[in-house]
Amino acid sequence: MIFRDPLTLLLIIIILPPLYYFQLRYRGGNQIVFPSLEIVKNLKPSFFQRYRRYIIMILRSLALILLIIALARPQSGNEHTKVLTEGIDIVLAIDVSGSMLAEDFDIGGKRYNRLHVIKQVVEDFIKRRTNDRIGLVVFAGRAYTQCPMTLDYGMLLQLLEKAEIGMIEDGTAVGSAIGSSVDRLRNTKAKSKVIILLTDGRNNAGEIDPFTAAEIAKTFDVKIYTIGAGTKGLAPFPAFDIFGNKVMKQVKIDIDDDALREIARITGGSYYRATDTGSLKEIYNQIDKLEKTEAEITQYTEYKELFHYFLLPAFGLLLLELGLTKTRLRKIP
Repeated sequence: MIFRDPLTLLLIIIILPPLYYFQLRYRGGNQIVFPSLEIVKNLKPSFFQRYRRYIIMILRSLALILLIIALARPQSGNEHTKVLTEGIDIVLAIDVSGSMLAEDFDIGGKRYNRLHVIKQVVEDFIKRRTNDRIGLVVFAGRAYTQCPMTLDYGMLLQLLEKAEIGMIEDGTAVGSAIGSSVDRLRNTKAKSKVIILLTDGRNNAGEIDPFTAAEIAKTFDVKIYTIGAGTKGLAPFPAFDIFGNKVMKQVKIDIDDDALREIARITGGSYYRATDTGSLKEIYNQIDKLEKTEAEITQYTEYKELFHYFLLPAFGLLLLELGLTKTRLRKIP
């Protein structure tokens, strides 16, 4: 609780001490003449008559204090923060080709395929964003919009979970992935537009050359961060023997680092290489820090007047005093 006019409270110490002083000093001049003291010797005053002066003084003082507090305008304030911001538009382009089955990433000491780990890291990235519209493009032999630009992160995470290897014909259409992502971003009004493209191979499908797609992205002021995911050299890849048992084979999966680096350079982005789960998480952490929304914050406070909570009891005490002085605390004469 705060007071709109706190200096008004000084009236309590200005008025009350002189009031107490004069009430205690003044005993009144009214007298009753009795023919004999014997008549009043056995009269014993009641509690109310004995402490009449102090009861009235306490009631009057409390009423006066409450009135002064009401005059000071007590208020309760609810502070609000209003964030005015124009978020970043981000498209997450994720490779779901067959090579993403390679199990060269781990979580908690247990090996998982690349797509499983990437989905976990991307989920953490999405949960850290606020006020940013995010879309999801998956690609293999062609590109497919899994989720349009949205602020509904719950829906986005559900659609991310449903992204699976084999949902699109196999291949690695990097140029198509960039083209589809740019198409999601080209008409947006966000000040910053970003594509985060992750792949573990080289472009071998699609109708759009990756560098041409990157130049198109540049014309729409879209920045591309590219990530090459996977260990260098041989990677463990699941296969099945003649008895149907799962076995791991060492397979070399070629990542076109030079092309991914050039795509990022054309658009003013950066290229990253993720060879394990830790480096993949760190890459998304770095991008998260680089692409932050600038927010303009306005604070305002709503006040609720509370003076009536003091004013009404003050009037009640004054009425109580008036009633008592006419009844139990009546003074004769």
